[in-house]
Amino acid sequence: MRNLSGLGVLATILTLLTITTGCTLGGAAAGGVIGNEATNHSTVGTVGGAVVGGVIGHELGK
Repeated sequence: MRNLSGLGVLATILTLLTITTGCTLGGAAAGGVIGNEATNHSTVGTVGGAVVGGVIGHELGK
């Protein structure tokens, strides 16, 4: 298994915090999948997509 860089660990923590606050699980999951595919399976792209998807899901759920 690969070691995560400091940025990857930070992004993972931010993603987990985003997922656990409110009903953002669907948005984070969809964003993670889209980010993964759009960046050719990049970890940073996946986490970034999940964060953005979680924020969008949270805003739409208000």
